[in-house]
Amino acid sequence: MRLSILFALPLLVSAAPAPEQPSPARLKQTVTTLVGFGTRHSSSSTTDPKRGIGAARTWAKAQFDAIGAACGGCLTTETIARNFTGPRAPDGVEIVDVLGIQKGSDPDRVVIVGGHIDSIVGDVMDAMADAPGANDDASGVALVLESARILSKHKFRATIVYAIFSGEEQGLWGGKLLADTAKERGWQVTAMLNNDIVGNSIGQGGVRADRSVRVFSEGIRQAEDLKGDLARRANGGEDDGPSRALAKAVDQVAAGIPGGLDAFIVRRPDRFGRGGDHQPFLELGYPAVRFTVAAERWDGQHQYVRTEGGVAYGDTIDKMDFAYLAKVTAINVATIRRLAAAPAAPEGVTVSGALSRDVTVAWQPVAGAVRYRVHWRRADTAAWSDSRDVANATQVVLKNVPIDDNFVGVSAIGADGAESLVTFAGPAPRR
Repeated sequence: MRLSILFALPLLVSAAPAPEQPSPARLKQTVTTLVGFGTRHSSSSTTDPKRGIGAARTWAKAQFDAIGAACGGCLTTETIARNFTGPRAPDGVEIVDVLGIQKGSDPDRVVIVGGHIDSIVGDVMDAMADAPGANDDASGVALVLESARILSKHKFRATIVYAIFSGEEQGLWGGKLLADTAKERGWQVTAMLNNDIVGNSIGQGGVRADRSVRVFSEGIRQAEDLKGDLARRANGGEDDGPSRALAKAVDQVAAGIPGGLDAFIVRRPDRFGRGGDHQPFLELGYPAVRFTVAAERWDGQHQYVRTEGGVAYGDTIDKMDFAYLAKVTAINVATIRRLAAAPAAPEGVTVSGALSRDVTVAWQPVAGAVRYRVHWRRADTAAWSDSRDVANATQVVLKNVPIDDNFVGVSAIGADGAESLVTFAGPAPRR
């Protein structure tokens, strides 16, 4: 009898519920609705209730309103706007970003996830033709809304900003509008995740690429001045700027998702010679990366919908893979969950130990951190290989880790185990 009771005891212990997974069906429904607005060109109608950028943005705002109502007001909706003029809008156009804002207990520290709602065809000036923009970038907008639906059910330390940009195709104007707003409001941007073209698994020429998603990130910060640039180079930190640290965190998160996608870290800010809404954030020094499918289908981008020579051109919904989009969404959700729950990344991380087999690591204390994780790796590798947790201290000596042969970084750990980005360690300032 006693043995039976003992064997039965483990059955009484319930496992923690698995995190909610993104819904391919909901993602498809969102993309279908956005395609149904005909065109979402930034210069299309803002007053037609059924067609154009105005109707699409109104619908997106209503989605955030509904999510906010479902969580008892945890998420509020806001629009920001500015008039922009440029080669693709010579007469000027009002660019409006739709934001869902989920305030955290540390409201000025912010994690941003975004995608652009506008679409174009072969002639970027044609605001009248049908421009379905299913993958570019209704896929990103669907990911943002699905992330909000899932994460709004939980509380976080950092504020989460769910951003739906306009004007990407005209000049990355929606991204610039929000980056400038972040600076004006004094937000401490922990991470900006830009999702642009994230919903297809069959690329140009029929190439199947359904096992990975590309994550683009800068190494040396675009915003660094020459002195900072030279210092990072001298310290060997070209692969460890804040945006690269963010990409490495995404890679780590993705590896922990069963049946998920590999995060293919591309060591440049964007695709060769191209750009996206994360770039205005990089210009201001904020950590930002871009998610894009592993293999793009160029006959589906910026094309009039037509068939020529047996080839179906146009960014239509039939070219998408919503199970794949759900997996990209899952990586975003898990990354946001980790970074929004964690304390801020440490500042003032320094190393010393020239002419020694040991290295001394020091850093400034971080509010909300219960311990710190000191990472190191051999200088000929890119991924952190070793670590040591340190509590009740902001300095540690790593024995037999010579500074000439190793790189070092430090992250902050919260009470629930959530880890911040890793801050690369450099030499202490000279007095």
